[in-house]
Amino acid sequence: MEVSNKQAIYRDYITDFPKEADFEFNTITISLKVKDESNGVLVKNLYLSCDPYVMILMREVQDTNIFPSYIPGFPITGFEAAKVLDSKHPNFKEGDLVWEQLHGKSIVSSQIQKRLSKLNIQTYLFHTILEFLVSIPGMTAYAGFYKLCSPKKGECVFISSAFGAVGQLVGQFAKLTGCSVVGSNGSKKKIDLLKNKLGFDAAFNYKEVRDLDAALKRYCPDGIDIYFDNVGGKMLDAVLLEAAFLHVGCCHNTILKNLNKEPDSGHI
Repeated sequence: MEVSNKQAIYRDYITDFPKEADFEFNTITISLKVKDESNGVLVKNLYLSCDPYVMILMREVQDTNIFPSYIPGFPITGFEAAKVLDSKHPNFKEGDLVWEQLHGKSIVSSQIQKRLSKLNIQTYLFHTILEFLVSIPGMTAYAGFYKLCSPKKGECVFISSAFGAVGQLVGQFAKLTGCSVVGSNGSKKKIDLLKNKLGFDAAFNYKEVRDLDAALKRYCPDGIDIYFDNVGGKMLDAVLLEAAFLHVGCCHNTILKNLNKEPDSGHI
């Protein structure tokens, strides 16, 4: 049996912010059965994580050790959650939930099973934790906060760009750890959501603050123990002055590279 299979195709290298015209979507046909001798796995993609690092992959880069560029004319790749439709491999069976870095298609035939990781969890739980399991922001937030920042109950955690994909998760991890959590962002709506929806103890709009030093003293009167930095620049300069015994997690290089800018002169 053959069915339609949608693909997200990357058109060409970009030099500015990505736009819809940089992609095209087409449809091919694919068989829903894996050949007996192939030892392959056929999966249906449920979610594709579109993360900030993708903007680096869309550029033509010379150093491919970490992030090799996308190939124009081919489907994009990304971390995806999927369901096994058919399998000739002993480690996977129909109905298994899996995740790994796959092509941006509705249905993917995988001959490289080492790329697939089985999710041994119930279906309803699977859908509630996809953002963490599938996404680079989820893994960045978890590893950056718990492994690098070594949080302790009662510490003060400050997060810049706190409503971003990484910042939201770091804030919630910090609350689960028993920390006091303060965030900054650039709109009233996001600040309200940080405080009223995501459980931050306090948050402020940096665009409305004339003196960052004074704002940090107000919201973190006992100093900052952990700073999860998503922006660098002047905000980092101000935080260093308010440090108690500071652990810093830096997560802003992708943004700087995307803007084709270097950090402000004199700023870390």
